Amino acid sequence: MSGRGRGRGWWNWAGTESAVAAAVVKPRDVNEICKAVTGAAETGQTVRARGSGHSFTGAAAAHGVALDLSGWTGIVAADTTTGLVTVRSGTTIRALNAELDRLGLAMTNLGDIDAQTISGAIATGTHGTGAAYGGIATQVEALELVLADGSVVTCSATERPDLFAAARVSLGALGIVSTVTLRTEPSFVLSAEERPEPLDDVLDGLEEHITGNDHFEFYWFPYGAKALTKRNNRLPAGAEPKPLGAVRRFYEYQVMENAALGALCRLGRRVPGTVRPMGRLMSSLLSPRSYRDTSHRVFVTSRGVRFVESEYAIPRGSLGAVLAELRATVPGLADPIMLPVEVRVAAADDIWLSTGYERDSAYIAIHQYVGMPFRTYFDLFESIAGAVGGRPHWGKMHTLDAAVLRERYPRFADFAAVRATLDPEGRFENPYTAKVLGSAR
Repeated sequence: MSGRGRGRGWWNWAGTESAVAAAVVKPRDVNEICKAVTGAAETGQTVRARGSGHSFTGAAAAHGVALDLSGWTGIVAADTTTGLVTVRSGTTIRALNAELDRLGLAMTNLGDIDAQTISGAIATGTHGTGAAYGGIATQVEALELVLADGSVVTCSATERPDLFAAARVSLGALGIVSTVTLRTEPSFVLSAEERPEPLDDVLDGLEEHITGNDHFEFYWFPYGAKALTKRNNRLPAGAEPKPLGAVRRFYEYQVMENAALGALCRLGRRVPGTVRPMGRLMSSLLSPRSYRDTSHRVFVTSRGVRFVESEYAIPRGSLGAVLAELRATVPGLADPIMLPVEVRVAAADDIWLSTGYERDSAYIAIHQYVGMPFRTYFDLFESIAGAVGGRPHWGKMHTLDAAVLRERYPRFADFAAVRATLDPEGRFENPYTAKVLGSAR
């Protein structure tokens, strides 16, 4: 699941964003990143890291100088005693998980996609689920950045703390991240319990499900009466993995969740009248599964069906009311919805532009299959989430601009002040950051 580039042209995974760069640079070390930044300044161009292109927004679009960091990857240093690991910014989460595995280490929490670069994932506020766990950016111990003047700086909770509070979720607007130092932990095994349950029962026991499991989430097909719940819980050190068998895993994930779902989606796109009955059918056909495996193999799921997505973080206490309104209104939309609603949770954090800043959050993500109408659905969802102060995921589709977002983030002005100091000419700006953060150019 990644974006694609051919020379100067680039487009993201969902096909919702594209850009043609003035030039593409593939740095192999920090000095070459610095030269790319100062070279862009000399010609009056912007400069951005392309990343993996998994964002549904234009966060990674580079219209000036595009930095292709695919040659700047791998772990720089690792201390298995403290768990501190420094990794180059172009490293994908998939590659990072594999390298950590070899070291006997693991990320504390992850989302369900591993195609993103580590720097892109933290820059857009990527997260997993778990009431006691924050997003991936909360696992960052330090960052090294190349600033607009070509200088290299390091920031952490004790070194340039304001920059650290701003840079962990920055949309790439403060500089080019060159390395990320992460707090990891010894490898661990998760017990995974996935099963269909009546949606009403899930909602009635929502707080118990959230607080009674390390990682809880569920999926709801809008026309069905059941939800697919996922409970992932940590097992004691030394627990042995017991993964799904190869045949069962292939059937569940590749046949059912990708091939069969993809075929149904294509049918629904051609014949919209089949979507509602198919939604009810898919809800009724969900099957239980139970296994345990190394953490990242449980957190991460293969996604082969392409879609567009919007996601909002809302105060956790508002989750029931927001879901009730969605349940009441979505089935009445003129255009049918092919794909499910996903619900997750995360702990509050102190990162200025994190969707979880200073509040325990629930995340509601809505999806539509590519090529099917989605605008009315997404606008409705945005209105419902906005009524409770919802904050859009920086990498997923929304229509908000800086004027609105300033009101939803208590430290928005502080972030803007850091940005104005470090990048007064908007060297790292693109159309998306200009819209959501305000333009410096």
